Amino acid sequence: MTADKTIDWDAVRAEFPALDDWTYLNTATYGHIPRRSVAAIARHFAHRDELACSDFLTWYDASDRVRASLARLVNSTPDDIAFIPNSATALGLIAGGIAWKPGDNVVTLADEFPNQLYIPALIEHRGVEFRESAWENLYDSIDARTRLVALSEVNYATGFRAPIGEISKIVRERGARLFVDGTQSTGALVSDVRQMRPDVLAVHAYKWMCAPTGVGFFYIAPDFRPLIRPNSIGWRSHRDWRNVDNLHHGSPLLKDSAERYEAGGLAFGLLDAMGASADWMLEIGPAAIERRVLQLADETRARLRTLGAQVSDTCSQIVTAKFAGREASSLARELKARRVIVAARHGFLRVSPHFYNQASDLDRLEEELRMLIR
Repeated sequence: MTADKTIDWDAVRAEFPALDDWTYLNTATYGHIPRRSVAAIARHFAHRDELACSDFLTWYDASDRVRASLARLVNSTPDDIAFIPNSATALGLIAGGIAWKPGDNVVTLADEFPNQLYIPALIEHRGVEFRESAWENLYDSIDARTRLVALSEVNYATGFRAPIGEISKIVRERGARLFVDGTQSTGALVSDVRQMRPDVLAVHAYKWMCAPTGVGFFYIAPDFRPLIRPNSIGWRSHRDWRNVDNLHHGSPLLKDSAERYEAGGLAFGLLDAMGASADWMLEIGPAAIERRVLQLADETRARLRTLGAQVSDTCSQIVTAKFAGREASSLARELKARRVIVAARHGFLRVSPHFYNQASDLDRLEEELRMLIR
């Protein structure tokens, strides 16, 4: 991995043309896509034209190379990785696949992202209790009837970073399973499933992984896969699906790997873009990226405090602040009019720098805020 001192962060920034005209500090809403990933999409479609789609099976070989890169990024094996369009798809798969019994319960944190808060819409008809717990009461909420704990590693609105390794230990001890949404963390923070030990880590890659909307992946632990049947079946469900001259007829024999959950065709161009971003992040080094984004976040907190904001220390790359007498949504709109992009979430002004940001972005944010709040 590349040492921080040898990384040309200006060259990194040059991969993102939108940053030439905007001060963008809102990756928690959307990440920008680097030029190399846009080029990867174009190459895929140019290749289709060149060979008239005659080599379509090789597109799956390319997707397997993406699968391998994602496995490296989260420290798993390729067999543990399945492609999804978004993290909601993975949550629906898991919530729908557990053999719930009346009286079972599922636990999440208070003020979670709506994906987790909407779980009752999937399972309440099966007599399952839904528990929304404050962080300080989380472990008391997990009992012998808890089947699933579902939460985000980093909260989208507050920036709270959950200690996933500690949580997973408690969840395992109590016989439950842990679903982690890494959409607001993977790509910015180091994601190591061997240390975190979730049963599932699901990532929609359009934020911190700098990929298009509609493409992502999930890790699912080997011992959990036999318990979760696919909720969709298609021509790729059978383990010998590559034998397209003689596709299997009859009930499919599923693969043991996470690929069993993919069922049908893949979004190849989007996968190529995600793969290009993942390969680049591996080249730069996930630890180096984490150090940079956390340093930028800490500097952002310090600058906002000098302006009189109330700022929480969340240990994540998402910074949340409140200015007395100023409504967050109004501030975000006024900043946008000045070509400074942040967000407002549940009363907080949310600033979320990524590895493509630099000190000049924070200078501009501080300058514009100072004029708005004086």
